[in-house]
Amino acid sequence: MSEHIVGVKIYVGVFLALMVFTALTVAAAFINLGAFNAVVALTIAVIKAVLVVLFFMHVRYSSKMVMVLVIAGFFWMGIMFVLTMSDYISRVWSSYPIQ
Repeated sequence: MSEHIVGVKIYVGVFLALMVFTALTVAAAFINLGAFNAVVALTIAVIKAVLVVLFFMHVRYSSKMVMVLVIAGFFWMGIMFVLTMSDYISRVWSSYPIQ
């Protein structure tokens, strides 16, 4: 197997993109979006995770089998997020303590 050498420009570009998305995360924390707070935060987090996986973990330059496994992992994570959010949204939140 031959190694793929990634240039410094790509690493710097990905780093700057991660910093922009981190600033977006902080900015989104100060904006009240109601029920969409978690959706926005998770979307930004998934975008940052994809950047890290593709470039810093070199999945972009790996074999197709590795890419399929990574996509399957993200698909499974999406299933878990959907199940978690459906449980969170369907709960009845009471304003009085349970005795």
